[in-house]
Amino acid sequence: MLALLESSPLSFSILAGIIGLLVGSFLNVVIHRLPKMMEREWQQQCAELDGQTIDASPSYNLIVPRSACPHCGHAISALENIPVISYLFLHGKCAGCAASISPRYPIVEAVSGLLSAYAACHFGFGLAGIASIILVWALIALTFIDFDTQLLPDSITLPLLWLGLLLNLNGAFTSLPNALIGAVAGYLILWSVYWAFKLTTGKEGMGYGDFKLLAALGAWLGWTMLPLIILLSSLVGAVVGVALIIFAKHRRNIPIPFGPYLAGGGLIALFWGQALTQSYLQLLAVP
Repeated sequence: MLALLESSPLSFSILAGIIGLLVGSFLNVVIHRLPKMMEREWQQQCAELDGQTIDASPSYNLIVPRSACPHCGHAISALENIPVISYLFLHGKCAGCAASISPRYPIVEAVSGLLSAYAACHFGFGLAGIASIILVWALIALTFIDFDTQLLPDSITLPLLWLGLLLNLNGAFTSLPNALIGAVAGYLILWSVYWAFKLTTGKEGMGYGDFKLLAALGAWLGWTMLPLIILLSSLVGAVVGVALIIFAKHRRNIPIPFGPYLAGGGLIALFWGQALTQSYLQLLAVP
């Protein structure tokens, strides 16, 4: 099987796409439940500091309770949980009460499957290929969690940072010195922007999760990719922000999460960073 995957890029891409669809279904659970789990943990910690106790039952984590319709409580069966296909078969409605199911669920599954397949095709079977798929999954989860809650959980960003450094011990994406400098520089760049903005305006322009996410991307891709990631994420963030204000009547005092744009910039750098950087340098070299 391993020989087939190594010798046949198409087979590896198809397998990665199928696994990506299945993982995408689980990512929907992570996106929905992880912020709620964090909130419960914060409440317990606050209660403990206040000398109180909070009953943590019933258990609530990424495994239990079983997924169910939020409208009628209908438990989602295995046949109703097939990525994308079940949504289409059910016409986007709950089998129990016919309430509409958010199209974001199949979108997350489809994006996970497509990006996983592309990562497998781009890097091929090996450490870089498998690791890039894991990075894709983590960035998808962070993107939608940040959209919903403006949070980038440490339980994802910090393991992602350490994993990037470990992978680059053998130079999976860049050399270890580049990865180490990338992690430090990624954190300090946005940390400096945060404090410069806060000292100037008295307001917080971003969260600490953004520092950690850019540090993680620096650990994976090296410090040389940080300017590209920051440029891409800033451009996209500015365009989307202006569009929201103009077309969606998004009030300027309502914060816009920056994590999704960092994640998007990171994915572009992962797949096409070297080519974009070389093209830019060649353009500058033209007399």
